[in-house]
Amino acid sequence: MGAKAILYDYWRSSASYRVRIALNLLGLEYETVPVNLLNDEHKGLDHLCRNPQGLVPALAMDGHMMTQSLAIIEYLDEIYPDAGFLPPDPIARQRVRALSYAIAMEIHPVCNLGTVSHVMQLTGGTDETRSAWMRKFISEGLGAFETMLDHPGTGKFCHGNKPGMADFCLVPQVYNARRWGAEIGHLARIKAIVARCEAIDAFAAAHPDKVKQTV
Repeated sequence: MGAKAILYDYWRSSASYRVRIALNLLGLEYETVPVNLLNDEHKGLDHLCRNPQGLVPALAMDGHMMTQSLAIIEYLDEIYPDAGFLPPDPIARQRVRALSYAIAMEIHPVCNLGTVSHVMQLTGGTDETRSAWMRKFISEGLGAFETMLDHPGTGKFCHGNKPGMADFCLVPQVYNARRWGAEIGHLARIKAIVARCEAIDAFAAAHPDKVKQTV
């Protein structure tokens, strides 16, 4: 569908990680342009012209500049009918969205780099304060997510037996949980689903350690 897509990305960004998984599962070729959050490149004029929010990812595709990871994933699901990132049944789609939002709209914003950095500035917090903050909100959020998975719609993956948008959100959040030492070892459903996802090439290729050298 036109020229190769361009993903404006940061290697450790959970939102970018989600979109990388989706693009990889579709087998789409795309160019990666790094936006270094630690160097404040997301606050520069070039990136603000792509995304006035100063966030990643931004995806240039089909002649449009797109933002917000879940909106991008739903767009891909709509233009590629076989993608199956969301199920066709309305109530099942609602469930997948609810699972996805539980991470992307509840856990992620509280643990976003900008949010936590501002909290540290206001409180004079230490690195241990930052880590404790991350562990609290990630552990609590994923604990609730584990309970949400206790549902007939859960299969090998968050919904059914094919990875979809909820899994694209879960895997990056578990990466963050491991990074910050959050207590999630008891979350059996999450552990099993993430293990299945990580065995899939498209997920493995999107992992931050795989893209760190180029992003």
